Order: sequence, then C-alpha cells, then structure tokens
Amino acid sequence: MKKTSLVIPSFVFAIIANAQITKVEIMATGLTCSMCSNAINKQLKTIDEVENVDIDLNKNLFIVRLKNNNTLSPKMFKDKVEKAGFFVGSMVLFINFRNQTVEDNKQIDKYIFIDTKAQTLNGVAKVRVLDKGYVTTKEHKKLVKSFAKYTTYSKDNEGIFHLKTI
Repeated sequence: MKKTSLVIPSFVFAIIANAQITKVEIMATGLTCSMCSNAINKQLKTIDEVENVDIDLNKNLFIVRLKNNNTLSPKMFKDKVEKAGFFVGSMVLFINFRNQTVEDNKQIDKYIFIDTKAQTLNGVAKVRVLDKGYVTTKEHKKLVKSFAKYTTYSKDNEGIFHLKTI
C-alpha cells in the first residue's frame, strides 16, 4: 500500500513538470473604466504564484506572468476575474512543454487538445482555452456545434480544459 502512495506523487509531479503555465493572457468583458481593470488587477495579484500583471486598457487585456514551478490551472484565473465582477472573453495560455506529443482529442493531465494536428511540443507553446466561461457566450454556442464530435466538449467538465494550439 505504501509503495502505491509513493508512486502516485512522483507520477503527478512528472506530468506537472511536463506542462507548466508560464504566462496567461486574459481578455476580460464588461469593463467600462480604469477602476474596473484595477479590480481585476488586484484580484489577479492575490495569487501567490503571480510574478506580475501588465494591463492593456485599449484591449481589456491582462498579461499575467507566473513564477517558476507553479501548479496553477486556468480555473484560478477565471475565478479571480469573476470575483472582481467581470467575465473572461478569451484566455490564452503559454505552457512550457518538455517533448510532449499532442494530437487531436488527446488528453494530457487536465488538458484535452481539440482541433489540433499531431505534433511534439517542446518549449513554450501558445494555446487557447475553448471551454464555456473562457470564451464569450456567443462564441461558445458556435464552438459547441463545431466541436460536437468531441464528447467531452459539450459537457461541463470542471477541471478539464479543452485547448487548441495557436
């Protein structure tokens, strides 16, 4: 029994080490003034693993740089934006992969790659989160139709994120 408990943490660490978020670009919706962006900025900075946050007010874009060896998921950022009273219009992740082979409908840890050609990712790759709450409601309705062949996409799978390489 103890051998099994020792193997699992090593396996989980190996997966995390192979896919770590280094930067997040969040386009927020519903902002009307600089005070709105300040509310989101403050919420994002409460995350311990956040190194800094840059804001582009013209695009309502928040660029969040993360500390090394973090274990954050996209949900943490979405929750912080919503706690500030706003919504995520799009979320792009920069993930550092170490020789990870991805292909269409392949799950790696908490990520499922969709509409993605087979490739090996080594280094920082730019991916977009396509799930409900990470894109606008209008766009999500279109994506549900486009991605009907992916059985996991149309379901609310908390903790599972559908990504597309860009």
